Amino acid sequence: MLGNLPEDATTFVGRRADLARVAHALRTSRLVTLTGPAGIGKTRLALRAAQQAQDTPAAHPDGVWWADLSPLRDDALLVATVSDAVDFADHTLRMPAEALCAWLQHKRLLLVVDCCERLAAPVAHLVAELLTAAPRLTVLATSRQVLGSRGEHVLDVPPLPLAGPDGAADLFRERARRAAPGAAPDATDVDAVCAHLEGIPLALELACAQLTEGRTVHDLAQRLTARAGARLDVLTQDGVWPERHRALRTAIGWSHELCTPLERLLWARLSVFRGDFDEERAAEVCAGGPLDAGAVGRALHGLIRKSVVRERAEGTFRMLDTLREYGAMWLRELGESAHVAERHATHHAELARRADEGWIGAEQAHWYRRIGGAHADLCAALDHLLETAPERALAMAGRIGFYWGCCGHLHEARAYLTRALRAHAAPGPHRSRALWALGVAGSLQGDHEGARRLGEQCAVAAWQDRNPEDMLSAAYLLGITYLLMGRPRAAHTVADRCLTARPGAPFDSAAQLRCRLVRVFALTGMGELDDARTAAEELRRICAERGECWTRSYADYQLALVALLQERPDDAAAHARAMVDAKYRIGDSFGIALGLDTLAAALAARGDGEQAARVYGTGHTYWSQVGHPQRGTPELGPVREECERRARALIGDAAYERAYREGAAAHQDTALALALLGPLP
Repeated sequence: MLGNLPEDATTFVGRRADLARVAHALRTSRLVTLTGPAGIGKTRLALRAAQQAQDTPAAHPDGVWWADLSPLRDDALLVATVSDAVDFADHTLRMPAEALCAWLQHKRLLLVVDCCERLAAPVAHLVAELLTAAPRLTVLATSRQVLGSRGEHVLDVPPLPLAGPDGAADLFRERARRAAPGAAPDATDVDAVCAHLEGIPLALELACAQLTEGRTVHDLAQRLTARAGARLDVLTQDGVWPERHRALRTAIGWSHELCTPLERLLWARLSVFRGDFDEERAAEVCAGGPLDAGAVGRALHGLIRKSVVRERAEGTFRMLDTLREYGAMWLRELGESAHVAERHATHHAELARRADEGWIGAEQAHWYRRIGGAHADLCAALDHLLETAPERALAMAGRIGFYWGCCGHLHEARAYLTRALRAHAAPGPHRSRALWALGVAGSLQGDHEGARRLGEQCAVAAWQDRNPEDMLSAAYLLGITYLLMGRPRAAHTVADRCLTARPGAPFDSAAQLRCRLVRVFALTGMGELDDARTAAEELRRICAERGECWTRSYADYQLALVALLQERPDDAAAHARAMVDAKYRIGDSFGIALGLDTLAAALAARGDGEQAARVYGTGHTYWSQVGHPQRGTPELGPVREECERRARALIGDAAYERAYREGAAAHQDTALALALLGPLP
């Protein structure tokens, strides 16, 4: 079934009655909010309820989707985060909320919005818009406070019961078995621990983690009876947990006390991360003073043993939001908040620089994944630099803008680039690069006139600076803009003149490579198909030798288009499949949609009308994901029209419509796998 639910890190224990309440509420209400204090188990309950909903796809045929709001500190990225969660990468100029509403309008899905408490009012407003626009949408939210939306069905999540089955004792025993295999704790001690920790799941899990340090359940029970020192009540001062939840404060405070001094220091410093991190990133950001790089690894694994840090995908980690807040509180107490934020921003600015340098290398797909996985932290780093070092923010935004544009984060790219350009207005290479990236994002959103003006600004600045690389970049921006405006000869003139004036090998720079790609597109648009084929084959060959993915995929696209126009449908299908495969590996929904349209046309030309209709339907789902009707350079229009005409003629209108609907309704990964069956060139 469609969806993006996170994996369960541990087994789910108890809560059968609560699950039944949630399931009933989701059947009868369109907005259900699970409320309760930190650590009570709202997220785990929501995830389990979502998994059960996913097991009954008839109720939510368009999937069950998870939006984690815990990395957000304000509402600037709220709509973008929810859009990413439902796999919508808007490429239009519409307001982001408007585009998201349009995307969800006819969908029947369950959206889970987790950790809403910091943004209760903006979330309430957005959810109200979505529910109004999408009458078959259901929303399940978790929050420490009610959202206050009209029609909201609030379910307060209670602690686990202290007596009876599926209660706190069962959870404690299960986690204790994992922490200390073979231990057989006395029932009286277990009951005492559960009672003192008030049945709060996070408190129980943190208590069980102490067993890994050689303590017994009896030791825990005795320590709980003795109570903790008064300094553990410091958390009441910042409003993280109300006074009535002393047990959770005590459990977290004890976990902190049981940490070594270096583990406590790392806990505080790790709170700067918004999303997942690995050991290398932790060392680069958090090392310093007594905590050297080697000690970071040891302290990190100590925090994992104590359940302060949790393992995610292989080699990556994350702190629960509640524990991150505790760490941030201690970071402020240590007076290190600004220093660690600067380290965090410096690390991610360097990540952007390395990704930019690696653009045309064999690890291009790897850098796409790194940039995509670090999205929340890259935004946090830019926010910090915009306040403290605008010139560095401008350099970082310029380097990352093209990645974000290709991955579909167009609204974020334009917003951050615009802010950075306003914050640092001095001329220079960083400004030229940022203007270029802003123009590329605008062209992808359909703002061709705005992109053309930015391209001209880039060209003037590059000429004044006598910078050949920036001249090539400006030519690329102007070239793709002219192509999308239906002016291939102008695109060819700009790219060809610039390449002639600045000769070099294709892999001398990313701009060299991009300009050569513009020239291939322009030759196809001008109808010079033999020349276009020769140039595209040469471009594809050298990209394949270097392991470069992005340019190669567009060379394959041009070879597929030329083959179609020259009535070589088998060659067209092979190249279209290669393009789709490459675009899937880097997560480019726009490119996948373009490739599927071309593949469908090739299949229809080859006489396979049913498969053409099915692939065309799958392509439609990708076009809707980017918020556009079918787009591309103008010469693709007649190809699409001929594809549909041929496919309908081959199998009839009724069969065509049926196959098209099947392709549109199929699970995307399955549909792509079927579409890609066939030899790759």
